[in-house]
Amino acid sequence: MADYAGVDFLRLDDLLAEEEILARESVRDFVSKEFLPVLQEHVRQDGSFPMQLVPRMADLGLFGANLHGYGCAGMNNVAYGLVMQELERGDSGLRSFASVQGGLVMYPIHAYGSEAQKERWLPALASGKAIGCFGLTEPDFGSHASGMRTRAEKKGGKWILNGTKRWITNGTLADVSVVWAKAAGEDTIRGFLVPKGTPGFEARDIKGKFSLRASVTSELFLHDVELPEDAMLPGVKGMKGPLSCLTQARYGIAWGVLGAAMACYDEALHYAQERIVQGGPLASKQIAQQRLVFMLTEITKGQLLALRVGRLKDEGKLHHAMVSMAKMNNVDIALRIARDARDLLGANGIVDDYQAMRHMVNLETVRTYEGTHDIHTLILGEHVTGMRAL
Repeated sequence: MADYAGVDFLRLDDLLAEEEILARESVRDFVSKEFLPVLQEHVRQDGSFPMQLVPRMADLGLFGANLHGYGCAGMNNVAYGLVMQELERGDSGLRSFASVQGGLVMYPIHAYGSEAQKERWLPALASGKAIGCFGLTEPDFGSHASGMRTRAEKKGGKWILNGTKRWITNGTLADVSVVWAKAAGEDTIRGFLVPKGTPGFEARDIKGKFSLRASVTSELFLHDVELPEDAMLPGVKGMKGPLSCLTQARYGIAWGVLGAAMACYDEALHYAQERIVQGGPLASKQIAQQRLVFMLTEITKGQLLALRVGRLKDEGKLHHAMVSMAKMNNVDIALRIARDARDLLGANGIVDDYQAMRHMVNLETVRTYEGTHDIHTLILGEHVTGMRAL
């Protein structure tokens, strides 16, 4: 995979700045030479991430890459998107690690934290010396996050948190958890920074996953967790806080899944060219060509969508519904491409010597998290009609 050249049928590289291409190429090289060679052993384990690569990821500026100051790389949003694309070309778990660290942990601290919170956590998170996680989803509240049961009660200048969070990427790895809770008395959602080792706070890994196996997924338990008053993020209240974080992460996903789709297309194309079926290459058969053309066309359309959304984000003109369209569409086509690629590989497609099925089962999770496919459909439906669907 070291000679992987990407997919660029419409010469979209002509629309990219030199620094955007450089960011993509540096991460492409890292994924091909350093991540993919060690991935298989972690996929074959249950919930294992190659933590030895975290310092290298930090050196490349992959944590909070589109944030400015505090040791962050300060990339524009298109360069950031291309970075997410190349990480997910490796594996959705790799992109998730960086996406959670930057979009769901560093972003709310950067946007809504006090100066003391920023100084304490952002340089450590950017350098990979600290890992973070994002505690929003609960066992009974996923898409309906505002119904959360986790509570924060103010007592004598302290906050007391009680509740459970589930499906939390990096939960047991995290040095700090951004936990969202309903604040008693205010009847609104507030964000809290919960350091690892705080009495009453525990994280446990979720085992037995078929998907995102090279990623740590956890459950967080908070029982009378006592936090100082300055543990709360002061700059935001209500669902605006977590939803704005999710918009950041969803933007990265819209780019990231294109990397998974490209990996599947590239693998299926080369396999079809080499596989001899009924006296000739599989690639010479009509159905195989139809599938490859579908893959290429949908990847190209997804690239155009992601690039336009990225430019609008850099110009400050982005609406969250645009991100919903990009996440919804690009995950959907990436999953369809992975399934078609697996099918073209035949029986070989079910073994981990090939990528397609690993990407396919990963993308089943990506279709669900950060807003399901149907939730994004309804977000767009409400936006275009002005009416919330019942």
